[in-house]
Amino acid sequence: MRLLKLANFHRHKPSVVASLLGVIWLVFALLEFSNSWENWKNKEFDYLSVLTAPGKSTLPITLVGIDEASFADLGLQWPWPRSLHARLIDRLSKAGAAVIAFDVIFAESSNPREDQQLAEAIKRAGTVVLAAGQVYEESAYANQWIRVDPLPLLRKNGGLAGLADLAMDGDMVIRRMPDSQDAFWRQVIAAFYKARPGLLPQRPAKPQAMIRYLGPSHTTFPYVSYHQVVKGDKALPADFFQDQIVLVGRDVRASPDAGAAQADTFATPLLGQNNRLMPGVEIQATLIENVLNQQTIAKADYKFALLLLTLVMVLAGIGVTRWHPLYSGIYLLLLLAMLAGLGGWLFGQRNYWLPVAPAMSAVVAVYLCTAMLSYFFEQRRGREIKSAFARYVSAEVVEEMIAHPERLKLGGERRELTVLFADMAGFTAISEKLPPEVVAKLVNAYLTEMARVVMAYGGTVDKFIGDAVMAFWGAPLPDDLQALHACQAARDMQTAMAGLSPLYAQHGVYAVSIRIGVHSGVATVGNMGSEARFDYTALGDTVNLASRLEGVNKLYGTHILLSADTAAGMDKPLALRLVDKVRVKGKQQPVEIFTLCDNAELNRLTLRAIAEYRQRHWQASLALWTEIGAEYPTDGVAQVYFKRIREFQEQNPPGDWDGSVALDKL
Repeated sequence: MRLLKLANFHRHKPSVVASLLGVIWLVFALLEFSNSWENWKNKEFDYLSVLTAPGKSTLPITLVGIDEASFADLGLQWPWPRSLHARLIDRLSKAGAAVIAFDVIFAESSNPREDQQLAEAIKRAGTVVLAAGQVYEESAYANQWIRVDPLPLLRKNGGLAGLADLAMDGDMVIRRMPDSQDAFWRQVIAAFYKARPGLLPQRPAKPQAMIRYLGPSHTTFPYVSYHQVVKGDKALPADFFQDQIVLVGRDVRASPDAGAAQADTFATPLLGQNNRLMPGVEIQATLIENVLNQQTIAKADYKFALLLLTLVMVLAGIGVTRWHPLYSGIYLLLLLAMLAGLGGWLFGQRNYWLPVAPAMSAVVAVYLCTAMLSYFFEQRRGREIKSAFARYVSAEVVEEMIAHPERLKLGGERRELTVLFADMAGFTAISEKLPPEVVAKLVNAYLTEMARVVMAYGGTVDKFIGDAVMAFWGAPLPDDLQALHACQAARDMQTAMAGLSPLYAQHGVYAVSIRIGVHSGVATVGNMGSEARFDYTALGDTVNLASRLEGVNKLYGTHILLSADTAAGMDKPLALRLVDKVRVKGKQQPVEIFTLCDNAELNRLTLRAIAEYRQRHWQASLALWTEIGAEYPTDGVAQVYFKRIREFQEQNPPGDWDGSVALDKL
């Protein structure tokens, strides 16, 4: 039900939807440049990093950790003697390491002898990279970043200095490659190409790239403890460090809590997988792996993000304006899946990050906003329908119209209707003798009951004309059983009128009855009137004939007359008595008329009597009417035929007589 309403809104309000799409596009385009949106996109990057992480390193990179095991085994406090680092360099160089890189800053002098031993070891190895850093200094004159390099002694003996600082985002997560020209990873790669030319193809680094993490902390690179190397652990294979890039750095994992402050450890997109911060040395190894393996992630320019947003808005707009909401919902889900798939494929297979989270959010916003706007228009339309039709139809019909607005047409149109006219017999003359307030009371009670019955059978109360009621079935909502419903209403209106007799008797009004005419046919129905005031009404020959039939009741002494078209329109016919074939004023074609009658014997006799009458068997017909009159002395139909047959016995009707009678005055 709701979906149908949404469908109507989308179909009939395309300009509103287009404006809404434009507003959503503008909002999301502006958000593209906001910090809060950047955080949302970073979450997408983190999710894709977890989803597409390759796992293990495939390059000759090994980590040597200054870890708890080494502290325990060596029994030393930090900083360690530099002669110990010299021994480490000598052992690694002897084991065939291509590059030895310390993610440790040796910025201050220690024991001169110790410093000299380290410098000599660096010189012997030939390819040693040392970390440099930056510190923020505040003074009375200026606040500035100061670069901290390794000791000049170490650099003079061949130690290469590389800036090891990492680029943090606003949420303190490392996602971007540090891009300085002497970055630590650049120096390590340059030293490797120099030490082992041809071992790996030289590949340029992408500018402003993002990091592709291989996996959670401590799962991706070969790892040994510092103490194993300096003590010559025989468990290590002889060629373990052959042609390797060996990175040495702090890896203190005393606390498994990612929220705890720990030396040289950082949050990465993969933090959630094992809740461990990643040592800086492992991040440096990842940077080197990324460049050597051409796995860094290129981030799409904001122009491409806006282009994607525009394309998605166009596609979403097509979905919500052209199709049924159920299909639109499926379509938008497929669009979301395609966006997610596109983002994942570009990230995982093409090393290209085109943030799709904003575009996906825009799709969701389109659906939610159009749904809310549809609800607003639906509520307003419901109020309009209630305002327009609450006077004419029952509350149930109003709710049906609100539930299925697609079945409602408010403009003038030709439609198959069943029209009912009801009028109180002789009340006008009686009312002239009553006080006005009594007349109003009696008429209002009568009209209230008549309207209640009409609405109970799904009819539309067109108008009240004095003490007359006009109603119809088949509009504003179609009614496949309109003829039956109208006849049932006519029957119950007679019952309701009888129920008002005590009220009328209190005011000296007795034996009040109503006459009802019912006819089915095509009529024009819709809002009609002046620009200032109009009503929902029906007009045409169908309406006129129903009104004429109401008056014809006076001739036959009947209370309800319905046309043959109405009788034929009842799928479950009520018990009917054929009355006559008449030509009313304004109609050339004769109309067979019936009345509701549950007396099967009377109906049978009447049918035989009229059949004889139409065949000009006057005596046979008169005999049957006499039988009816004897059994039902007050039967007005029999009285009409008595008189007419006697006239025909004296003077036969014309030769082209078809059994009908002209009622030009009615």
